Formats: sequence, structure tokens, C-alpha cells
Amino acid sequence: MASVISQTKLSGLARTLIQEKLLSEEEARAIEEQAHISKTPFISQAIQSKKLSSLAIAESAARAFGFPYLNLDAFNVDYLPPKKIDAKLMQTNRVLALNTRGNLLFVAISDPTNIHALDSVQFQMGMNVSPVVVEDDKLGRMIDKAVESSDKSLKSLDVDGDFGDFGFGDDNSQSDSEPAESEVDDAPVVKFLNKMLLDAINMGASDLHFEPYEKFYRVRYRVDGILREITQPPLAIKEKLASRIKDISSMDISEKRIPQDGRMKLVLSKTRTIDFRVSTLPLIHGEKIVMRILDPSSATLCIEALGYEPIQKERLLNAVSRPYGLVLVTGPTGSGKTVSLYTCLNILNNPGVNISTAEDPCEIPLAGINQVNVNDKQGLTFAAALKSFLRQD
Repeated sequence: MASVISQTKLSGLARTLIQEKLLSEEEARAIEEQAHISKTPFISQAIQSKKLSSLAIAESAARAFGFPYLNLDAFNVDYLPPKKIDAKLMQTNRVLALNTRGNLLFVAISDPTNIHALDSVQFQMGMNVSPVVVEDDKLGRMIDKAVESSDKSLKSLDVDGDFGDFGFGDDNSQSDSEPAESEVDDAPVVKFLNKMLLDAINMGASDLHFEPYEKFYRVRYRVDGILREITQPPLAIKEKLASRIKDISSMDISEKRIPQDGRMKLVLSKTRTIDFRVSTLPLIHGEKIVMRILDPSSATLCIEALGYEPIQKERLLNAVSRPYGLVLVTGPTGSGKTVSLYTCLNILNNPGVNISTAEDPCEIPLAGINQVNVNDKQGLTFAAALKSFLRQD
């Protein structure tokens, strides 16, 4: 093995330290060989050999590659940016997010020749990366503190109590009977999300908003058409919470740069299932997620339960009872448009009539109604659906 290494051409940080005359070629090769045997990074082995100090290596690398050098003693882990690199990626590649400026992420790294680490960060974060050279030993301690701080934030979620026997439908990505290892690790996040979903349903909310900001994270419910702030959980949960929601909504967890749409099903009991329409939107401080609650039981409400004034109710019933015409329903988000339309369909639904709908998307399944989910990409447009309606009986 030694002969193989001695014949290879030194590159990366080893070559830089030789050029800077901080190590001889023989010393560099010896360190390289030992690093290979112990399966440790070259820079860690160089420090352990006591041939060089961590400070000398950092200053040399910064000087050779033209990157800024930073003394991490001046940094408090509590003031690190909320947009954090994944813990495993931090520990494996020894990198740490220091600051952001627009779409530029400043990353602390002790070995700037480790292009693989920088590329991994750029891919995961979806941002351009600018290396900042730091001392390896200080970087290791700072990474440990950052991971510890994140873990404490997760454990601080006060989510106690039994949420009853409920789970997610079979069309979701993970089975509730055998939770994945990552789900077990993120148990506080899973419990927090379960509590938010059940609380929203019990409060009669139409939507849940999960919103990341620079200094805080908040959850809001839309109740009676008005958004109400419910809680501000630790900012550190935003990545894991987004991943959990996207996972059970059959979305791409790794895609954080473009909006996504998905659906999930919450099984509360053998007789009650709640559907959710989920959408993500990349913001400057993370992904905003909105979950629309689609409760089939709300579509079975009688017209009297919707809160219409007597005159409004009479006009609506007269309009939907006519054999022809157009009923245009408008209003802001959460005002009751969907529930009103589905209630009207239920009023008209009887074995003697043929009812077909073209919806984008189909929100609440109704027995006895022929519902078409519009899909423009597949050519199933509103016009195509209407043409087919007219051709059929």
C-alpha cells in the first residue's frame, strides 16, 4: 500500500502545503498514507501528526486559494443562520453554514480543496456556495454545537398526550405500521404535525399555513375565512417538518427550488377520512407549505347549516334547481365556496339524474356524481371533459 501511495501524485491540500513549504513531500506522503490506513481526512491526520497546527493549515489554504480566513472563536452558534445544512452532511463533510446573502451561502470549511463537500452543500441547499477557510479543530467543535442546538430545539417541542388511533391512508408514501428509521428519529416533529392536523380539524379550519421567516417559524389556521396564528415552534424544525409533510403527500423531498403539489389522506377512524390538498412554495427563508382540509362530511351538510340568509338561500336553491343556466360562485379563500358547491350537488344528486363535474382538482369525492379530475398536461382539459359529457347520455 505504501508503494502505491508513494507512486501517486499528491494533490489537493497535501500539494498546497508542499508548495507553501509547510511540509516536505516525504512528510506529506507519510501523512497521506496514515490517513488512508485510518480512513480519516488528510487535514485531520496532518494535525494529529503535530507537523502542523490547525491555524497554520487554515492560513496557508486561505492564502493559496484566495479565500477569506475566519476565526470561529468570534462566532456564537446561536447566531448561525436558520437555513442550516443537514446534520449528517455537516458532520460527514465538515462544513457549516455561516451566513447568507441573497442566493449566496457562505460555508465554513477547513479544506477548500474538498470540492465534493462544497458540491454536496450546493446541491442540498439550492444556493451558490462561497467557501470561508477556518481551523479544522474549531470547525469540528462548532459543528457539534450546531447539531446539539438543533437537537435541543426539537426536544423542546411540547407535544404531549395521546392523539388516538389514526393514521395516514394507503396512498401515502410510508406505512404507519412500520415507521421508517428517519421517522422514529424525528418523533417530536411527527407528533407536532399530528397535533397540528387534529387541532385544525377540531377547530373547523379550512387551511393550515406553515411559514418560515428569518428569525421565527409560525403556524396559522384559516378559520371562518380569517387566518389566525396558532403557534411559533422552534425555527430548527422547518426542514424536517417540510420533509415530513412532503413525504406523506407523495412529493419529492429533495426538490426545494420549485413549487410542488400533492395530496394526503388522514384516517381518523373506520368511518371517517380527511383528505388534504398540499402545496409548497419556496421562499427566501425556506418552504412555505399550505394544507387545504377537504372533509367529505362537510359536503353532506344541509343548506341550512351553511349560514345563508333566508333570501340568499332561496335565490341559491332557485338557481341550482333550474334545468339550464350558470351559477357563478366567487369569494375569498376560506369563505365557503367549495362546501357550498358540493352541498348544492348533494341536493341535486338523486338516481333520476346524471350529474358530471370537471374539477381542478377534484377535492371531495361524492357518491353518485361522475367527477372528472382535469389534467391539462395529459390533454384532459375542461373543454375535452365538456365535449365528452355532451357525447354521453
